[in-house]
Amino acid sequence: MNAIEVKNLRRVYRARIGVIKRSIKEVIAVEDISFVIKSGELFGLLGPNGAGKTTTVKMLATLLIPTKGTATILGYDVVKDANEVRKHIGFIFGGERGLYWRLSGIDNLRYFASLYSVEPEVSKKRIPYLLEMVGLKDRGNERVEGYSRGMKQRLHVARTLLHDPEILFLDEPTIGLDPVGARDFRQVIRDLQSEKKTILLTTHYMFEADSLCQRVAVIDKGIIVAMDSPSELKKHVADLSVIEIETFGTSAEVVERLRALSFVDALHVQEQDQRQMLLVQTARGAEAVPDIMASLNGQRIGRVIVREPTLEDAYVRLVGGHA
Repeated sequence: MNAIEVKNLRRVYRARIGVIKRSIKEVIAVEDISFVIKSGELFGLLGPNGAGKTTTVKMLATLLIPTKGTATILGYDVVKDANEVRKHIGFIFGGERGLYWRLSGIDNLRYFASLYSVEPEVSKKRIPYLLEMVGLKDRGNERVEGYSRGMKQRLHVARTLLHDPEILFLDEPTIGLDPVGARDFRQVIRDLQSEKKTILLTTHYMFEADSLCQRVAVIDKGIIVAMDSPSELKKHVADLSVIEIETFGTSAEVVERLRALSFVDALHVQEQDQRQMLLVQTARGAEAVPDIMASLNGQRIGRVIVREPTLEDAYVRLVGGHA
């Protein structure tokens, strides 16, 4: 049996617009998506802000009712069998909310174990095991208000695993974490996978999906535009090279002028303090550099690098280079 099966799933919101003449507008968050996740698989869902990632996770976690289509978790329908589905899933959303800061880590887990109806003799053994698993064995008696953001996120994992769910939904779990905290948290995810948990991970970090996920689906404007292993998705840009150009104060007009060049396949702009990094995808490779420099005439230029494409570059090409 597949762990998760999604067929033609759709979700439409009704939004009120206008101030004086108010009207209702339908907003399509997810449009006719289908995919299957195998038992024990770590599956990634990638996409820009507003693409429909969190909406999809909330429907699968029984927090939102689909407008159309079906989804099953271990054979249970997420609408008709919602109570049964909740017994088999756990979900973690990025951020620090959901914990009682004036309680210790252990007391938080004891409280949530009672909410999950975990027997006291079971939680007595499981809580120390989970604290050791997430790297909080020696900090369990401390108040949560003294935890770093990464420690709070790891405590979220322990809380989610109290009832030992087979399926986990991790919605951008490393967002806002410092590099060390994010690295430690990714190791926790690897440990969960080694326990044969089925994991659906949403993330903005392409290197994270590349290193963790067995398969990835790219969603854009509510539609899945590609789905495969990270290595196969990279083949979408196998014919391209990426030129990284560091600039200072480049206007939107200049960026659009570059984007309009016939040999530019896609262009993505990364804002970095007072500078921008222009990521230009082109089949011409280093030969395109002189023409790009000519188009940037008058701009302050820093370093220029030509490199091989990554999963992030495949993502940029798939979503059109504007995300």
